[in-house]
Amino acid sequence: MNDGKPPEHDLAALQRRLADFAAVRDWGQYHTPKNLASALSVEAGELLEIFQWMTPEASGTVMDEVETAERVEDEIADVLAYLLQLCTVLKIDPAAALAAKIDRNERRFPVPLHRAAQ
Repeated sequence: MNDGKPPEHDLAALQRRLADFAAVRDWGQYHTPKNLASALSVEAGELLEIFQWMTPEASGTVMDEVETAERVEDEIADVLAYLLQLCTVLKIDPAAALAAKIDRNERRFPVPLHRAAQ
């Protein structure tokens, strides 16, 4: 499926790039599930830190300031990188896992009948 993104931006291609990046630096020895999950948590915390003292209204405009927007994008990239690396190590297809989770949530939280009729 071509969704308009360049092929090098699909999840599998990004996972390969991350694996290649780590391999040539001999970092694979450090990429255990435990270490990657820990790094993922740290990076998610760094993303949260940006929003920590913002009001809900201010958080909605976080991307309006160039410097803050760049920090948000960097931290999201770090979170995604560690998540994709963890998926690679555990042999999880992240898109399939997400699709299955959405399916379970749709069954678990059906649209209320009064909303479905609208």
